Amino acid sequence: MAVSVIARDIRYACVVSESTANPSAGANGRTSATGQTAVTVRDTLVRMHNIDRAAWKRLSVVRKWLLMVRAPVLVMTLSSSLVGILLAVRAGHFDAWLAFALLTGLTLAHATNNLLNDLVDYSRGLDRSNYFRVRYGVHVLEQELVSRRAFLAVMLATGAGALAAAAWLVAEKGGAVLALSAIGAFFVLFYTWPLKYYGLGELSVLLVWGPLMSGGSYYVLAGGIDAEALVLSLIAGVGPTLVILGKHLDKRVQDDSAGVATLPVALGEARTRYLTLALVCIQWVLAAGLLAARPASDWWLLMLLLSIPTARPLMRVLRRNAPGECPSGYSRDVWPLWFSAFAFRYSRDFGAMLVLGLVVAALFN
Repeated sequence: MAVSVIARDIRYACVVSESTANPSAGANGRTSATGQTAVTVRDTLVRMHNIDRAAWKRLSVVRKWLLMVRAPVLVMTLSSSLVGILLAVRAGHFDAWLAFALLTGLTLAHATNNLLNDLVDYSRGLDRSNYFRVRYGVHVLEQELVSRRAFLAVMLATGAGALAAAAWLVAEKGGAVLALSAIGAFFVLFYTWPLKYYGLGELSVLLVWGPLMSGGSYYVLAGGIDAEALVLSLIAGVGPTLVILGKHLDKRVQDDSAGVATLPVALGEARTRYLTLALVCIQWVLAAGLLAARPASDWWLLMLLLSIPTARPLMRVLRRNAPGECPSGYSRDVWPLWFSAFAFRYSRDFGAMLVLGLVVAALFN
């Protein structure tokens, strides 16, 4: 019975299931693009890649940057930011330039954090010798596709873009935004180390993608924050937290052996699975509470029901241990991602429905 349920559910987990033209699968099931493979901009936005040196040389600067920053996961930042921005629109507070600066700055900050995460983990030896990170996508330092100096230049340029957007927002809105920016910079700089190493990475993600990012975007545009915006920011923040919990679950054994004490390492697989399952339930309970309290204005939350098709398989896999090897019928382009694949698909769908619902509400309220 369990096998049949997994077989029915795995189609929801194929975050990276579309293969590139003429792919060659490595021994561990990764899709490795050859020098003749065309990796388009769209490809870099919708799935992770693992490509060889010949293919890398054929890429444009933009596509190289998108691969380096792991562009597919940036959708979580766009979603959380848009929740705060659209809530402000509903409340009658909107400034197109401020909104653009928020989206740009927060997305570049996330990209900078991804680059810093790769640099720190590589420098500490965690991403070497077939560590989990290099098994599901390109790692330009480990694969020696760029020099450390070039990597640092890209990271600093990306970070400078985020800082420029933050500086403009501070100039326009004042000291409170400076405090928000400083808190955000702290998490960008110290998430990879030491926070992730001491079981605080998952909580950091909840705070950053929730109250700081979503609630902060609302605050910048509206000049304050109310209870509804705060609750919705928490709802938005749960999605990325599920993804990071899933990722750390997937590589719990590798993290444990490397001395990285993520929450799944500290709690064990079973407890972390049920914690993740509880967060999914809390997300829905908070949404239902808002709808029950304000049905006339928050009817748009009913659109979240459209994410149930990906919530159900996530909740199923969280009730079982991860398989020891890639299951038959499961995309080998996705493996060894398991919990994180289901979590990402659900988080992406839930976030999209949250944003779409707010767009509809802004248009018809």
